[in-house]
Amino acid sequence: MNYCHQHNLVEPESATAERRFGIRVSLPKGDSMSKVLGHDWERLHWYTSEIDRDEAFDSMATRHGYYRNSDTPTQTLEKVSR
Repeated sequence: MNYCHQHNLVEPESATAERRFGIRVSLPKGDSMSKVLGHDWERLHWYTSEIDRDEAFDSMATRHGYYRNSDTPTQTLEKVSR
């Protein structure tokens, strides 16, 4: 598999590693963004270890500096395993 863009989420050296620990990102029921993305929208991010997943979860759950003070992001994060 070729990797030509720096923004790819998977590092080439770990592309074939088994990823059993994940984070499901979805929208709360009734969220206005579901009008754009759909009522069943979700995104799954998979990681090779529970530690990597937990670190990513903490980072995703933290309000980052790009939001305006008046913005209130509404996403639901859930740790999953397979």
